[in-house]
Amino acid sequence: MKVNIFCLPFAGGSRYSYQGYEKYASPQVSIIPVDLPGRGSRFADPLLGDIYEMAEDVFQQLQDRLHEPYALYGHSMGALLCYLLTKRILQEGLPAPLHLFLTGRAAPSVVKQDAVIHTLPKADFFEALAKLGGCPEELLRNEDLKDFFEPIIRSDLGALHTYQHEETTPFDIPMTVMTGLQENISFEDALAWQKESTVLITARKFTGDHFFIYDHEREIVQLMAGLLTGARKKQHTAVYA
Repeated sequence: MKVNIFCLPFAGGSRYSYQGYEKYASPQVSIIPVDLPGRGSRFADPLLGDIYEMAEDVFQQLQDRLHEPYALYGHSMGALLCYLLTKRILQEGLPAPLHLFLTGRAAPSVVKQDAVIHTLPKADFFEALAKLGGCPEELLRNEDLKDFFEPIIRSDLGALHTYQHEETTPFDIPMTVMTGLQENISFEDALAWQKESTVLITARKFTGDHFFIYDHEREIVQLMAGLLTGARKKQHTAVYA
């Protein structure tokens, strides 16, 4: 039986953000992107401005699909959503994910005062995004794309500011954490995900900035498929690289 990998979006992202992953799906895994309200296939729905409401929305979408083998993947905001969604799943006593794949985000316990940029005027807003490396170059160069994505990105960044970390019992779930060598996340902050799992995590660095995932789509999907094949055989391997 295939393992479903439910992919949760980054700020401003949608199901279409993971089309590159879908083309590298293998006989072992299915790549299943999930849309939040206000984007992608749910563009007509009102945006959510609260990270907990987002996690609940995803839970409502997936709760009837969790009795088949599955894993969760999320990039940046999506990684935080994976964490909150897993807490919700376990609270309901539903089957846990086989693995959490988390890219482009420090651990939820890493508390830093992020700059409040979602309220800035448009020009300053996109300039700040560019400095943070949190926006693809193609979007920054295209005024039509800016107009389209601006309200979505603003809403998502505002939602991230609603997150308040609360320590909970670590998950008994393997995690793989991936970050870019040129993005503003220290390896120490990435390794802090270990606080959220009783299983030794896997940590990887890839060449590239915050959107390194688009330069390594095949490699990331193959890595996930390989680890999930091992998970099905209960042969979890954890490596720091």
